[in-house]
Order: sequence, then C-alpha cells, then structure tokens
Amino acid sequence: MKNFNKITRLMAAVTLSVMVSATAFAADVTIRVAHLNPEGAFESHSGAMTTIFKSLVESASGGAIEVKLFPNGQLGKDNEVIQQVRDGIVESTISSAGGIAQHYPLVGVFDIPFAFPNIAIANRVIDQRSEFGMKFSSDLEKKTGLKVLGLIDSGGFFAFTNSKRPITSVEDMEGLRIRTMTLPTHQAMVSSLGGKPTPLPWAEVYTALQTGVADGQMNPIPIIAFAKFNEVQKFLSITNHVITPYIWTMNKDFYNGLSAEHRALIDWASEVATEAGRGVSRVIEASEKGLPALADGMEVNTVSAEELKKFAAAAQPAVRKLIDEKLGSEGTEMLDAMLSAIEAAQ
Repeated sequence: MKNFNKITRLMAAVTLSVMVSATAFAADVTIRVAHLNPEGAFESHSGAMTTIFKSLVESASGGAIEVKLFPNGQLGKDNEVIQQVRDGIVESTISSAGGIAQHYPLVGVFDIPFAFPNIAIANRVIDQRSEFGMKFSSDLEKKTGLKVLGLIDSGGFFAFTNSKRPITSVEDMEGLRIRTMTLPTHQAMVSSLGGKPTPLPWAEVYTALQTGVADGQMNPIPIIAFAKFNEVQKFLSITNHVITPYIWTMNKDFYNGLSAEHRALIDWASEVATEAGRGVSRVIEASEKGLPALADGMEVNTVSAEELKKFAAAAQPAVRKLIDEKLGSEGTEMLDAMLSAIEAAQ
C-alpha cells in the first residue's frame, strides 16, 4: 500500500505538471540545480529528478519560480559545486558520495561492503524520511549548513569492470588498478582485496580507462552504461559489494528565505522527483539501456555467493577499522545506527 501511494502521488504530480502550463510572467525566484549526469529523464536518475523537479515547481508556482538545470558537471567538479551551493553561488546540487565526503566525511559509513542485502532494504534505509535518513540528514545539515532535499542510492549496487580479466574470486583482484572516488573507505576496500586503488575525479575516469592509467573501476550498472565504459572495458563482474548515496542539497539560507508556500512546494516536488529517480534507476538497470546493452559488448559474470563471503571477510574489517580510526566516535556511532536500521528493515 505504501508503494502504491507513492506511485499514485507521483502519477498525480506528473499529470499536474503536464496539465498546468507556466504563465508568461517573469519568475520571482530562480533555482539553479547542478548534477554530474546526463540531463535526459531516461538517461540517469539525477536527470529524471531534475527534469521532474523543474516541471513540477515551475507549473505549480504559476511561473513564479524558474528552475535552471546544469547537468553533465557543467559547473565544475562535484566537491567544487557543493562549495558553490554552500557559498550561495548556486542554489542546489545533486552530489555523489565522493563529492560530499570532502564536506561531510561521515558519508563514509555507507561504504561497509555487503551491508545491504538487497535493493529493497537499501531503499528503506537510504531515504530522507526513514529514521536513519532523518538522523543522517540532520547531522549533515548541522555540520555543513546545507538543506537536504533528497537521499537516494547512486543507481544501484556497485559492480567491477576492468580490461584485464573476469573477476570471479578475490585472487582475481590482485594487482588491478581500480579507479575509486576520492573516498578513503573505497580505497581501503580495494586495497584489502589486493587491488591498487586509483582515486580520480569523475571527469577523468573515461580517459583513465581508455589510456590504461586505470585497469578498471566500480560503479552501479546505470552509471557504467551512460558513461559508456563498455567502450573501454572488456569485463563486467557482478559483485553487489557496496551501495552509496547521492545527496540532493540546497543552500539553507536560500531555502529559509523562500515563502512558506514556496518551501512547501520545494519539499513536495523534491520528494516526488526523488521517488521517480529510484524508479528510473531500476528501469535503466534492467532495460536495453542497462545490463542487456552492456552484455552485448562485454563479458559479464556473476560472482558466486561462496566467493562473495570471501570478499566480505577481506573487505569489511579493513573498512570498519578505517571508519573507527578516521571518523572517530561520531563515525562509529553513525555506522552502528545505519547497521541497526538495515537489520530493522529486514
């Protein structure tokens, strides 16, 4: 029933955005929203989120609010755009965990390998309205001064790709130069499995794989697909080893300066858009835009459950130790809260 209500709200909102056209009057408020990914509503979850957000906000406000979209990293690297939002230069951005980590390191608690058993559990926990999501968002807001509009997974569980060999066991990771986000937890994870972490910003990944600076990388299927890594990678290994958040934030002073009516509209539109983003990720993953398309040009294998236990045994202690050491008691407490939420959600 809960999922049905979400779908009903989404359908009603999209219908409203189609039926109600914005007036010709000049907007009173402009919201610039940046993100890293393709702008098409069926190309990436953040493309869907921003497309729907723009449509809902502009139509429901009668043109009083204009939303300008800046996809594909147009405004700079992820962490740079977050700083622009904090400084009030840009109003809003949808950011990867790698970008957020440079402003809020506790996002690293999501990087415990194999913590989430499936995508349904991940959806229940990585949600701004869940008990853990509210705790996490509140702490992020307190420490960064940003307003959290949405919390969503980055496109699904991560898989490994590389140009050298299929990964069927931990031993196959030995010596592979794996691009990671600039997250110490991801670097520790790859190192614990025998790989050589190669931290690089998103804009440099395709070229690094193409030129051999990195042998491989790890990302969700939708991101691997829209980034066209199949053009520069031969092997895709399904490990589902980690799932990280994308976090939608807004400059808090800007948000608080809006009228109560406009704040309510922003809250409503971002909630609907985030739910749509979840659905688009699942569609991309399973459709001809996702895994089937990648399988046409790549050798795809699924790592066995028995071998994944060995991956977890190697990687979990290393990441847990890093969180305890680098993030301190706050990180440990946030991690334990997340693990408790995962257990409760099952």
